[in-house]
Amino acid sequence: MPETSPRRADALLAAATLGLVAVAVAAERPAAGGAALALVFGAGLGGLVLCARRWPVPALLATAAAILLYYALDLPPVGVAAPAAAVLYRASERGRVVPAAVVAGSLLAVSVVARLAEGDDIGVVVGTQLGSEAALLLAVIALGDAVRNRRSLRAALIRQAVAADEERHREAARQVEAERLRIAREVHDTLGHTMSVITLQSAVAQEALADSDPAQAESALAAIRSVSGSAMAELRATLGTLRREPGPREPAPGFDRLPALVDGVRRSGLAVDLRVDGQVDRLPAVVGSTVYRVVQEALTNVLRHAAATRVTVTVRATAGRLALEVVDDGRGGPPAGRTDGRGQGLRGMAERVALLGGTVETGTIRTGTIQTGTSGSAGFRVAVSLPLAGVAA
Repeated sequence: MPETSPRRADALLAAATLGLVAVAVAAERPAAGGAALALVFGAGLGGLVLCARRWPVPALLATAAAILLYYALDLPPVGVAAPAAAVLYRASERGRVVPAAVVAGSLLAVSVVARLAEGDDIGVVVGTQLGSEAALLLAVIALGDAVRNRRSLRAALIRQAVAADEERHREAARQVEAERLRIAREVHDTLGHTMSVITLQSAVAQEALADSDPAQAESALAAIRSVSGSAMAELRATLGTLRREPGPREPAPGFDRLPALVDGVRRSGLAVDLRVDGQVDRLPAVVGSTVYRVVQEALTNVLRHAAATRVTVTVRATAGRLALEVVDDGRGGPPAGRTDGRGQGLRGMAERVALLGGTVETGTIRTGTIQTGTSGSAGFRVAVSLPLAGVAA
């Protein structure tokens, strides 16, 4: 059920205060003048109830003063609990429990002293009247405090629900952004490598045709056809994920396809030496896929930028980590400030590795020729370290 509006609730409490005073006055059957003045006081006490929501402590003090003045004028007795109950409730509901308790206790104390001074029996005053009025005042103060606590709890729950909903939206946005970056990396790696191989093999085929070497031209065209087919399959799988198409999808390329990747680059005329040490047959799928993509991007950069003659790819697996190193004997890294596709590829490589808690180091090194180990020329090195412990298979 919807809650009563604040103004309506205050109006009801004010009317109840006036009604209680009127009933008490009618029960005493006072003279007409005393009854009228008592009702005026009742209306004034009801007006203080209307002020208690905004000014709880001043309304408390004014109510106590009005009740004391009421009895000082020797008007018909109406008790102290009934006229003060509504203001005490509103003050405690507004968080002023201590002032409400002090005012209630002071009114009771003054009432007891006044009655005893008038000669009332102490047993009646303390045992009956004091107990009933104290119980009523304590009840309204406790009720107001309980209502305030309930509202505070509900407000806290609403804030928690809003915060949880906002966090769900932020998490959904983060997941969408992560998926967007993942798809961008997949497309970049697939197309970048494929187009590099196609460009080189097309040049080889063109030269072979010019030299009347149909066998070499046929081999280059076959390599183009093979790498194009693999790229199309990977792109279809990526787009299928993006479109949420049902049915089985081709798994992401893993470590088992690394030799085929290296062979494809070799057919482009670049000497690639693949060295594998350790137990790599049971690598977690996500690690194998990351290794494949890092090697693919590194070899693509070599084909496009390095002008190298040889590349060494080394994979070493230990009990807890996997180390990957790709070193070429080319011209080294890009000049400072250069922001071409190579920079984008290295950034995507670092993002892939960071998702698994790994590290990447890249930079120009003095290599000479990798095969002989002589020094004197610049090459480029990509070194990756990936944790194996704690990575799901």
